[in-house]
Amino acid sequence: MEQHSEESVEKLVKLGFVTEAQQKEIKEYKQLGLFSLHTELLFLLYLSVLLFTGGVGTLIYKNIDSIGHMAILAVNFALMVVCLYFSFKKAKGFSRDEVLFENPIYDYVVLTGSILGCIFIGYLQYQYSIFGSDFSLVSLFSAIFCFGIAYYFDSRMVLSMAITALAAFVGITLTPKTVFQNEIYSNPTLSYYGLALGILIVLWTVYSMRENLKKHFHFVYFTFAQHLLGVSIVAGLLEMNWWLFIPFLVGFCYYFYTVSHKLKATSLFVFALIYGYIGFNILLFKCVDFLDPFNIFDFIIILSPVYVIGSIVLFIKLVRDFNKEKNAGLQ
Repeated sequence: MEQHSEESVEKLVKLGFVTEAQQKEIKEYKQLGLFSLHTELLFLLYLSVLLFTGGVGTLIYKNIDSIGHMAILAVNFALMVVCLYFSFKKAKGFSRDEVLFENPIYDYVVLTGSILGCIFIGYLQYQYSIFGSDFSLVSLFSAIFCFGIAYYFDSRMVLSMAITALAAFVGITLTPKTVFQNEIYSNPTLSYYGLALGILIVLWTVYSMRENLKKHFHFVYFTFAQHLLGVSIVAGLLEMNWWLFIPFLVGFCYYFYTVSHKLKATSLFVFALIYGYIGFNILLFKCVDFLDPFNIFDFIIILSPVYVIGSIVLFIKLVRDFNKEKNAGLQ
């Protein structure tokens, strides 16, 4: 890694972007062995927010009978108001462009207030059924609340919560546990909902980038949309009407392949390959199942090791070529 960094500086010197004097200063600075605690401190702040909100939830759960519902709601609401008060006080106001707090600690104050707000909405519904018997409205109102907070305070973390709540509103929870438990696969309707929501997120992202409305949110939106569409398409390929999802698979792979090159986003490129590979193999197995009467099963068993190894080699090559293209500006 260190050698690669030195080679990059040398290339910048050859291209004229960095002078030899600056190169010498960079080398002397690296020899000091200094490192930044910024990322580590932000991670600890994020962890403290999760521990605090989790601790509040645990405290409420274990002492629900002795504390009382109104007291819980009052304390929760008060903490939320305090967090949002300081956030509004320190915020620079809404802007269509990226706006940052002068002190990054307020990003986590916003996150804490948003989590407490979602807890408040959920607890109101659980205890007093303010939305009737429809618990999905809790997710919808939580999503609206978080979208408003995310856009006003320019918070990608709260934006992720908003998109997650919106997906929960249509009945989809994309967590590793639910994916492995086949939640979306056991309910075919969810694949259509996920497909529609994923397409809407992509369309909104394209519109936002064109209109310069928080266009720096694009990576969060594209990441959620890619996984939502990928899982929904894979689920759709396992249904009775699987052939309907073939055009969506082709369009999905082409679009995110193009977007990943445009944004130079390795993660989007890698997952476009992964979902495309999974979808292709599902279709391949369907073809094999159709041709099974022709006794080609033994032939497929012989070729399968070559196919798997070839797939791995091709995957590595494509990712390496993508990274070379991504870093072509330094070559």
